[in-house]
Amino acid sequence: MLFVAVFTAMIGVGIIAPLLPVYAADLGASGMWIGIIFAGFSIARTMTMPVVGKASDIYGRKRFIVLGLFCYSAISLGYVAATDVGSLALIRFLHGLAASMVIPISMAYIGDLAPANREGATMGNFSIALFAGFGVGPLLGGVIKDTMSIEANFYGLGILAFIAFLLVLFFLPASAEQRGDKQEGPASYREILKSDYVRGLAIYRFVNALGRGALICFIPLFADDIGLSASKIGVLIGVNILLLTVLQSPFGYLADRVNRKALVVLGNLAAMFTFMLFPLCDSFAELFAASLLMGAASAVSLPAASAMVVEQGQRFGMGSVVAVFNLAMSGGLALGPMAGGLIMDAASVGAIFWFAAVVLLLGNLGFVYYIRKGSRAQATEVPEIGG
Repeated sequence: MLFVAVFTAMIGVGIIAPLLPVYAADLGASGMWIGIIFAGFSIARTMTMPVVGKASDIYGRKRFIVLGLFCYSAISLGYVAATDVGSLALIRFLHGLAASMVIPISMAYIGDLAPANREGATMGNFSIALFAGFGVGPLLGGVIKDTMSIEANFYGLGILAFIAFLLVLFFLPASAEQRGDKQEGPASYREILKSDYVRGLAIYRFVNALGRGALICFIPLFADDIGLSASKIGVLIGVNILLLTVLQSPFGYLADRVNRKALVVLGNLAAMFTFMLFPLCDSFAELFAASLLMGAASAVSLPAASAMVVEQGQRFGMGSVVAVFNLAMSGGLALGPMAGGLIMDAASVGAIFWFAAVVLLLGNLGFVYYIRKGSRAQATEVPEIGG
C-alpha cells in the first residue's frame, strides 16, 4: 500500500518539477530567487526531518504520512494562487515541510516491516516507487502543460496526492512492529560523525545531491533557452531518473560482488564528466544523451554507497546513520540550486554545470581521503580486538 501511495505522490511531485523554474521566471524571479524557491523545499525537510522522525517513533507512523499527503494536496492550490516570487517561495517551503512527513516516515514504516537479513532488498524495492514515480512525473508534466496549461500541472499534483492520502487513510494499518524500539540505543551523533567512513559517505551524498539539485533546477531553463518544448524538457528529466530506477537492481547486485568504494569513485567521476558535457549541448538529442549518461553514472555509485551506509548502520545504529546520509542529501539539494542561481546571475546557466563538475571532483577527493583514512584506522583496530 505504501509503495502505491508513494509512487502516486511522487508522480504528482514530478509533474511540476520540469516547469517550476520556468513558472518562477514568468513571475519575475532572478536566478538567485529560482535557486531559493527550489532550495526552500530541501531546507524545510532538513529542519523538520529529525523532529518528525522522532515523533513518529513515539506516536506512530501513519498519522504523519496521512497528514503529509493531505498537506501535499492542499499546497497544490497554493502554487496556483501564487502571484509573486515571495509567495511561491513560501509555498515551496511549506511543500518541504509536508514532504518531511511522507517519504522519510514511509521509509521508517517499511524498515519496521523488513524481515531480518532482508532489510537492504526490502528498502531497495521500496525505493523503486520513489524513483519511478518521480521519473514518470516529468514526462506527464510536460505533456499536460503543452496540451492544457501550467496550472493543470499543479491541479494534477493535488489530485494525485489526494488519491494517495485516501489510500493510506483507509487501507494502511495503523501501526507496524517497530523493531528499532527493541534494539539497544544507537550511538550518539557526535560519535557517528567521528567515523571517517561516515564522513566520506556524507561528503559523497552531499556533492551528489548538490549536482543533481542544480541539474533538476536549471536544466529546464537551459533547455528552454535553446527552444525546447515543455514535453521535451520533461523527457530530459524523466529519462534520467527512470534509467536510474531500471539500473538500481543490477548495479546493486554488482555492489555486492565488487569493490564498493571503487564503484562510488567511478560513478562520481562519470557524473563529473557528464556535467562538463551539458554546456556543450545545443540540441534535444545531445541533451537526451547527456541525461542518459547522468542516470547511468548515478546508478553506478548510489547502490554501492547505500550498501556502505548499511555497513555503518550495523555498527552505529541504522536509523541514525541513514539520517546523517539523508541530511547530507538535503543539504546538497538545498545548496545546489542557490549556488546555481548566483552563478546564473553572475555568468550564465551553462556555467552552473562547470561549477557542479568541480564540486564533484572535490567531493570525490574528500570521499577517497576519508575512506582510506577510515580503512587504516580499522586495520589498526583488528589486532587489539583479536588480542
